[in-house]
Amino acid sequence: MHRSTASPTHPSGRTLGLGLALVSAFAFGGSGTAAKPLIEAGLSPLHVVWLRVTGAAVALLPIAYRHRDAVLRRPGLLLGFGLLAVAGVQACYFAAISRIPVGVALLIEYLGPPLLIGYVRFVQRRPISRGAALGAGVAVAGLACVVEVWNGLSFDALGVLFALGAAFCQVGYFLLADAGRRGDRPVDPLAVSAFGLLIGAVLLTVFTRPWQADWSLLGGSVVMNGHTLPALLPAAWMVLIATVLAYLTGVVSVGYLSPPVAGVVANLEAVVATVLAWVLLGEHLGLPQVTGGLLVLAGAFAAQTSKPPTAEAGAGAGAEVGEGSAAGAAGSSAPSGATASRAAVAARERVAAADRGVSGRSSRTSRGD
Repeated sequence: MHRSTASPTHPSGRTLGLGLALVSAFAFGGSGTAAKPLIEAGLSPLHVVWLRVTGAAVALLPIAYRHRDAVLRRPGLLLGFGLLAVAGVQACYFAAISRIPVGVALLIEYLGPPLLIGYVRFVQRRPISRGAALGAGVAVAGLACVVEVWNGLSFDALGVLFALGAAFCQVGYFLLADAGRRGDRPVDPLAVSAFGLLIGAVLLTVFTRPWQADWSLLGGSVVMNGHTLPALLPAAWMVLIATVLAYLTGVVSVGYLSPPVAGVVANLEAVVATVLAWVLLGEHLGLPQVTGGLLVLAGAFAAQTSKPPTAEAGAGAGAEVGEGSAAGAAGSSAPSGATASRAAVAARERVAAADRGVSGRSSRTSRGD
């Protein structure tokens, strides 16, 4: 099992976490571009989703077998991740776009990071940096431009509820990824991804009925922006890059970034999807998409460059202890020089102990198991 000792508050840890989160966002962003030629060839969207999740689950079977003890250690965590972060997001999103415009559904789904910030702040009562909150707001405004939400404003209560369901499932993705590395029985993030996809594949099989699809289409060719290519090529990209790589890097990145920051960076997925559709599918990219993409980038930058509130709190606590100890030493210096010396030593020991306590908490909360 790989254990990371890097802390989210440490520059190298945050840099690695940001890199992984960016890889995840770019990988997730290519799923729609890879899936569209398969859908146009005759596969239904739900069957494409089943292919994506099931193919990824099969590819990760060796990891699941290696970490099979995770099933006994944290069964609820793995079941929740498969239900929410895999099957729930996919099912709710496709149910939403069957009733409301895709752009509106995407915007509502990507309300997940602000909802995540609200959950962490008001339910878990953990501090949130101003940068993460500001970045989430800017990113949502940018997403509204990317999807041109004003071109598809229509209200369907059930469709909106499905899209909100996808947003809440996205919140579950980050919270469960973070929970896996906490507690007395941490689970390797690779195991969380592997078993989550496996459970999600089983759940989706019940609803999508893959035996009704014409899978012989995968042996033929598809058309992408006027170019003919083997159908297995976009299928392999969708499974290996847009799912396997995306989930593995995304779950691991939460161990180096806080869930709110990782959630804001994940908003880049919509920008990547738009740009890839422009480059590979020939879809139009106008000024609103460019402006929105820049706003999303600005929001992600503001979130990941902000100083983590835990570090600020830890520094403040250390300063308070230091000040209190110094005051105690000064007050005890009156009786004699020896007493003052002993008091100064005791003060330094208390400050060192406080610092060790703060750093210990940081390393525990950032361990990527």
